[in-house]
Amino acid sequence: MNESSYLSGFADGEGCFCVTFNKSKRHRFGWDIRPSFSVSQNRDRAEVLEIFKERFKCGTIRPDRSDRTLKYEVRSISELVEKVIPHFEKYPLISGKNRDFKIFTDICKKLLKKQHLTVEGFNKIVHEALALNPSARKKFPRAKIKI
Repeated sequence: MNESSYLSGFADGEGCFCVTFNKSKRHRFGWDIRPSFSVSQNRDRAEVLEIFKERFKCGTIRPDRSDRTLKYEVRSISELVEKVIPHFEKYPLISGKNRDFKIFTDICKKLLKKQHLTVEGFNKIVHEALALNPSARKKFPRAKIKI
């Protein structure tokens, strides 16, 4: 197995493709949309996080206070589209997480094309993100945004 396939397998088990929404007065519809890719690992096995960072040439490694692990994370939309997504397109995930990856990819590409700046585009992204992260329904006030 080569290193690229290993990283995809590791991300298949320990990775997360996530899109969060944070209230923001600066953003057009009152919400900042933040996609991220992350993988976590215990400190004593953090070498794999360094490999992700070296391979993708972007992202950060930081402590994750929620579970005392280290987390490698990429949040830049351009780096996600130009560096992270092409890796997983070339070395695909094999679990059901591949479905999440495809939704995540579509959202990131829409954000890069600035489609979130129209009501229709924003609502499509919200709809897709809710399919990606069903638990977000509790946190995201759907009454304020028509989907």
